[in-house]
Order: sequence, then C-alpha cells, then structure tokens
Amino acid sequence: MFNLSTKKTTFALQNQEKMAKKIDKTEDKIVAVEEALGRTEQFIENNQKTLTIIISVIIIIVLGFFGYKKFVVHPMEKEAQSQIFMAEMYFQKDSLDKALYGDGNYLGFIDIVDEYGITQTAKLANYYAGICLLKKGQFEDAISYLKDFSVDDHIIAPMALGAIGDAYSELKDFDKAASYYMNAANEDNNEFTSPTFLFKAGLTYEILKDYNNALKVYQRIQDDYKNSSEARDIEKYIARAKQIASK
Repeated sequence: MFNLSTKKTTFALQNQEKMAKKIDKTEDKIVAVEEALGRTEQFIENNQKTLTIIISVIIIIVLGFFGYKKFVVHPMEKEAQSQIFMAEMYFQKDSLDKALYGDGNYLGFIDIVDEYGITQTAKLANYYAGICLLKKGQFEDAISYLKDFSVDDHIIAPMALGAIGDAYSELKDFDKAASYYMNAANEDNNEFTSPTFLFKAGLTYEILKDYNNALKVYQRIQDDYKNSSEARDIEKYIARAKQIASK
C-alpha cells in the first residue's frame, strides 16, 4: 500500500511539474507577443509621419488609376470603337488602303493604333493592320503590327501568330515561320485553328528537310483532329514523311 501511495504521489507531482512548464511556456509566448506588439506600436509611433506619407501616396496612386481609367481610357475607348467600325467595313470589302489609312472621314487602323494606343480597340487594330499589310506584301511591317497585337481571344490570338508565321514564310525565314505556326497551333487547342497551323508547320518542316518534326505534327493532326479538313488526306503526308525520314 505504501509503494502504491508513493507512486501516486510521485505521478501527481510529475503532472504538476508538466502543467507548470506548460503554463510557463504559455506565459512566455504571451510575453513575446506583447513585446512584439509593443515594438510594432513603438515603430509606428516613431515613424508615424513616414507611414502617413506612404499610405497617402498609395491612396493617391489607386485613386489616380481608377480616375485615369474612368475619365481618360473609357472615353478614348468609345471614340476608338466609333472610328474602327468603318475601317472594319473596308477590311471586309478588301479595300486595304482605306482600311489602313482611312477615308478622310474615319480613321484607318494605323491611325487608330497611333491615336488610341492605350485602348483595347487599338490593340485589335494592330491585328487588322498586320493582316492588311500582309496582303499587300509588306511583310516586315505586317510582323511589327502583328507582334503588337495583344487581345485575349480564342480565335484571333492564334490567327495573329499564324499570320506572323505566314509573313516569315514569305520572307523565306522558315525556321521562324515553323516556330510561329507551332505557337499558333498551341495557343488555343481547338478544331479550327490548331490543325490548320499544324499542317502549315508540317509543310514548313519539310521545306527545312526536318521530316521527323513534320511526321510528328502530321501524326498529331491524325490523332487529335480526326474530324478536321486537314486530317482527310493526312495519311499521304505521314507516309511521305516516314519514307524520307527513314532514309
């Protein structure tokens, strides 16, 4: 009985010691937090003027940004949209010069880019200007405008990259052409643009005598885009690339 009682007493004392240690640790943490808060309060008090200036500057920047968007960008966006309407009409009619340079009453794509460059409409005008210049055979200028195009669109974005590939192809820079065709194909995975630009990439790889890469893109058309028009005759391109690549 004595031993059992002694053990119970010892166990109780050990528990008390553990609880005391936990309390001490908790108190230490509370003290540390209070000290940290105190240091923070002291820092704020010592640097109140500087912090006030920083916060004021941030508020001014935020308000300035929203004010700029509301009172500058939005009105310009509306103006640009009213101007691009006629340029798009001329583009659809294949009146390339009027589409590019305007008709005397409405601006063309190039002037819209110059005058409304901060707007989304001007970014779209870069694409149209690039396509017009590509059709006119001004390939380097076309590349310049197309590279400045930056609108998040599932169809136009890959079309712009593919058009850059076309321009490089016309300039006989087939390495860059193939690269842009692949970028266009991968920009947005869809049945319309991807197989079109994969096929162009394949033909360009053949010009470069890179039949292994040509074979890869032809097989990708066959595997991933079976219902596309490019897939209808793709077997003969696969067979040709395989035959030459195996030599």
